Amino acid sequence: MGNMVITVSRQYGSGGKTIAAMLAQKLGINCYSREILKMASEDSGINERLFGMSDEKIRHAGWFKTLSRPYTGELLPPEDKGFVSDDNLFNYQAKTIKELAEKESCIIVGRCANYILRDNPDVLSVFVHADDDFCLARAMERNSFSEKETKKFIERTDKYRSDFYHYHTGHHWTDARYYDLCLDSSKLGFEKCVEEIEAYAKIRFRK
Repeated sequence: MGNMVITVSRQYGSGGKTIAAMLAQKLGINCYSREILKMASEDSGINERLFGMSDEKIRHAGWFKTLSRPYTGELLPPEDKGFVSDDNLFNYQAKTIKELAEKESCIIVGRCANYILRDNPDVLSVFVHADDDFCLARAMERNSFSEKETKKFIERTDKYRSDFYHYHTGHHWTDARYYDLCLDSSKLGFEKCVEEIEAYAKIRFRK
């Protein structure tokens, strides 16, 4: 087999990013999240700030939740008027994700990586979720919001992630059919989630 790539999608507060980092450390491989924005910026020559601004603009766009433009891999050249469009910024992130998968075994958090790499046989896709109380407790540890504000923040964040995923893939973010493994971190705990992913990978890839 080629490089083993594990993609991790996660509900806010479920600890998916923490689980990804723990697994990466255990396997001795890199874990990529927002670093992909910097790498896409360096590759394209587009200011990294524009990638972050695109995320925020999309987050608050009313049209975003109603449209779908599944990623096809097309990249617009610098002379094209759509070079710094939201779609092209995403396409450069996708290019970065594909190049990482070709270059090394790694873990990629979010960014629709499971869809972008869907045709790669050496990709294991994971979705981490948890019950509301668990997510709320973890979110309140990380933020100085009230309980009511935190609940709204979780709802908004997960809504954005769902809309972002649907827009760029045409699929529903929480649909188990698009993942190899779905784990409830509130029942298993982080360590057991890491163990489950590692065990699945050994069976899947005969390692």
